[in-house]
Amino acid sequence: MAAASAGSADGSAELARLNLLVSPLRRALLKGARAAAELPDIPDAQIELLRAVPRGVQKSPGELAAELGLGRSTVSNLLKLLEQAGLVERAAGGSDGRRVAVRATERALDLLERFDRASGALVAEAAAGLGGDERRALLAAVPVLERLRELVEAQSEASRASAAARTRP
Repeated sequence: MAAASAGSADGSAELARLNLLVSPLRRALLKGARAAAELPDIPDAQIELLRAVPRGVQKSPGELAAELGLGRSTVSNLLKLLEQAGLVERAAGGSDGRRVAVRATERALDLLERFDRASGALVAEAAAGLGGDERRALLAAVPVLERLRELVEAQSEASRASAAARTRP
């Protein structure tokens, strides 16, 4: 807790620093992994969509839009680009054949696995440069960061549901 007492009393300054750190860290990992594994420059939004359809999973564009908190037209445009790149396949589904089912291709799954290995190696290599106390603090923070992500996702979902309820007649 020494770090919190060195900053603001309630930790708000440190939380603001965390907020400003997350996106640049994510971009640095994406850039580093792409370079290390010689991966194509797939935009982050497309990667997130691909992650939403892991191996053996098929979802409709509507399900993807709801899950990712994106508009249906945005998801449709992303899917069009991913399909052109050979990273997703769409097929008719449902009992009447009118529902569209989206799945990641083997190529996409291979790219994601390569990215995960490369970014994991980058994190491990960088963490090896930390001192013992820093490394222990980082490792101890992982479950807390996972819980924080869950809370932020739940808060975002509640905000989306509230906004949707306000727009209904």
